[in-house]
Amino acid sequence: MIEPHAPAPPGSRPPRSAPGGPGGPIRLPVRPGTGRLLVLAGVFVCAACGLVYELELVALASYLMGDSVTQASVVLSVMVFAMGIGSLAAKRLRGLAAAGFGAVEATLALVGGCSAMALYAVFAWTGDWGGMWASGPRCLLVAFSLATGLLIGAEVPLLMELIQRIRRQDAGGAVADLSAADYVGALVGGLAFPFLLLPFLGQLTGALLTGAVNAVVGGALVFGLFRRDLTRRARRLLVAGNALVLAVLASAAVLVDDFERAARNAVYGTDVRVALRTGVQEVVLAGGTEGRPLGLFLDGRLRVSGRDELRYHEALVHPAMTGPHARVLILGGGDGLAAREVLRHPTVHRVDVVELDEEVLRLARTDPALSALNQHALGDPRVHVTTRDAFGWLRGVPPMTYDVVVSDLPDPGITASTKLYSQEFYGLARRALAPGGRLVVHAGPVASSPRAYWTVEATVRAAGLRTAPYRTGGRHAGFAVGPDRTADRSRAPRDWGFVLAARTAPRLRLDPAGPRPYVLTDALLAAGEQEVRRTRIAGLPASTLVHPRY
Repeated sequence: MIEPHAPAPPGSRPPRSAPGGPGGPIRLPVRPGTGRLLVLAGVFVCAACGLVYELELVALASYLMGDSVTQASVVLSVMVFAMGIGSLAAKRLRGLAAAGFGAVEATLALVGGCSAMALYAVFAWTGDWGGMWASGPRCLLVAFSLATGLLIGAEVPLLMELIQRIRRQDAGGAVADLSAADYVGALVGGLAFPFLLLPFLGQLTGALLTGAVNAVVGGALVFGLFRRDLTRRARRLLVAGNALVLAVLASAAVLVDDFERAARNAVYGTDVRVALRTGVQEVVLAGGTEGRPLGLFLDGRLRVSGRDELRYHEALVHPAMTGPHARVLILGGGDGLAAREVLRHPTVHRVDVVELDEEVLRLARTDPALSALNQHALGDPRVHVTTRDAFGWLRGVPPMTYDVVVSDLPDPGITASTKLYSQEFYGLARRALAPGGRLVVHAGPVASSPRAYWTVEATVRAAGLRTAPYRTGGRHAGFAVGPDRTADRSRAPRDWGFVLAARTAPRLRLDPAGPRPYVLTDALLAAGEQEVRRTRIAGLPASTLVHPRY
């Protein structure tokens, strides 16, 4: 912060100094009161833009790199630190407050407006290079957070200098006025991002528009009020700089659709058929026609691959169906593939599917490739679909309702999924099980994340259930399914880990009276169980809502 001006004694005249000189009064084209009001309005808009940049970095980093808690912490801590450094550095610009503020706003508009495209480009085109490039998105995230924070931090001392040179007031009053405009602007920006910019414009166009607004308002404030405080050279440089920034942002906005399409092809391949942003996540369908395998991506993570989904869904469903299975609950599984395997058992009377994303359910019913893969399972009269959060829905289930509960949910390390792998969640699932009922949980990969897998198993046991851990191999390599999208692009074979649980020790086998799976056998189950037990990590605490451990 700048050093405050000493308040003038009551009734004293303002000091005489050269117009435009450091500390001197500025000749304004409007009355001082109006000038102060316009400066505060500029503070309001700049604060709104600054918070949009911050939220946009958090949102895009969480989508591109996963683990929103980590990414949000990195962005916020680096940005706040940089704001302090920027505020100190701006003290040297007090003598050129108008020109300095204009330069800061033009630079901030360019950096903040282009940050989303730059991050997306680095992720899309260098994400699978490996080596030093694997950390490229993270390094760029820190760089943008640092640069944005430095520029936002430099705004306040310069604005304080300008508003004091319009009309002197005590430092406390000036700080209160600026802080009020700043905080209200932050509120508006914080609400505009999720409710206006993100749903209507998307992350890339929203950031570009915010940068354009930032540049226009910053330039208008400097040239409208403080033009006489600028040298001729400073005017030319600021005009050229703002024109260049607006030209770059406008060009990027025109090309944003082509850019996004090219980046998506770089990530998913050239056979993307469906790409949409729902209220929950980004959903992409690739392939599924002309002999190409279907790929369903949720927030960039491969959720279903036509190459090997049968291995996953048979291993998930069929061991749990050994025993009574008239009433089955599937948590997640909006693609309909777990329901397909459940319906292969002819004695099933009712299947409840609880899925959060309505668009995934719609695609599972209507997309030709996906509905053919799930054999139109969601259209079966025995299947009843509910669009709700699995945790909230379980809380309302009467006790002892289901013979089988299938937890077909995303990786536990993904922040949004953590509560669905908690002791409280499994306690609700245990309550919903009928006598002799079984719970099966997709617990993430064993080979690459053994600690997370065994934490899931320990959490299930902490809920009062006995467990039988097992795995199956064959997951298609090359795309992330876990929390970290930047570190899961290797071509090594991978696996899926599961936990079968019941009130009494469950026996891991296939139903002798049930249908024969196409891939899974009792021998493969036994081998998968033995392989998993060799990786056991003992003594891990359970994960809870207030103390997540993934």
